[in-house]
Amino acid sequence: MSNNSSHLSSGCAQFRLVSVNEAVTYLFFISFPIALLLNGIAAWVSVHLQSTSTFIVYLKNLVATDLLMTLTSPLMAASMHPRATLQLKAFACRFSSVIFYCCLYTSITFMGLISLDRFFKIVRPCGKLLGQSLAFSVAMSTLVWVVLFGSTAIPTMILTNQDPVNETGDFCMSLKSPAGVTLHKFVVIFMEILFWLVSLLIVFGYICITLKVLQSFRNSGSNNNNGKKKTKLRVFLILLVFFVCFLPLHIMRIPFTLYEIFGINVCADTWVMTAYNFVLWLSTTNACLDPLLYIYLCREFKDKLVDMLKATGVELYSGEKE
Repeated sequence: MSNNSSHLSSGCAQFRLVSVNEAVTYLFFISFPIALLLNGIAAWVSVHLQSTSTFIVYLKNLVATDLLMTLTSPLMAASMHPRATLQLKAFACRFSSVIFYCCLYTSITFMGLISLDRFFKIVRPCGKLLGQSLAFSVAMSTLVWVVLFGSTAIPTMILTNQDPVNETGDFCMSLKSPAGVTLHKFVVIFMEILFWLVSLLIVFGYICITLKVLQSFRNSGSNNNNGKKKTKLRVFLILLVFFVCFLPLHIMRIPFTLYEIFGINVCADTWVMTAYNFVLWLSTTNACLDPLLYIYLCREFKDKLVDMLKATGVELYSGEKE
């Protein structure tokens, strides 16, 4: 993945983005300890959580992805700072930014698999066997990691092998070999298509789940308005977190994609660049929100967290008593 801040400035009115990039860098570093704490706790719980269902398998993979994305975000953010060194920017282009973006789309993919898992178990009884197969979930999780990291991240790192010379033009693209530039174009198209397909899957899946649950309430003659409200709220929260974090970034990426892939020179005003840098940070807040969703939406995760906190509290109390 390349540093897009210079793509659209060619042939357009020049503007200074120093203060914008500096402010975005600070936003990354402010959110980093929060995301690290929440994902550290989530990883701690998931390690002690038994993989008794396909949902838990996907959840564990999502936790690992968010944690890895959190760990790589500070280096990527530091490279955006106006006073970042040439070596730091080159390292980000070759490694940290590549891993960050790959984790971002891996996280999106696992969200799609979780919605598909819910769909199989609630809406489509004929797909229940497939949806409840642990072997299927393990195979799908492995496939996601192999495809996204094996066919995009690792080749991108290998083909970003040119020496950094100067910071003119698109710095990250200048580090790529000719094969790396070609690969980058395919990766951009693949990731864009992946996001929109997963978005459609999530919207369709959760709408069907909501309608199915509400229909069950009506068929049973239940007047459980509280249950209906909880169902709607859960679906609303999932869709809200997903689209607030990821949709603005992919809308703002459209002009960059037009330039990178088709060579269409879209003149960018200052507000476009400002918005893009901000929504890039906004996408990382998903790593802060996901652990909260685990607690609210997954009973097994919540119960395990409570049990582990209670156990820790008892041990601390016993130690103080002795």
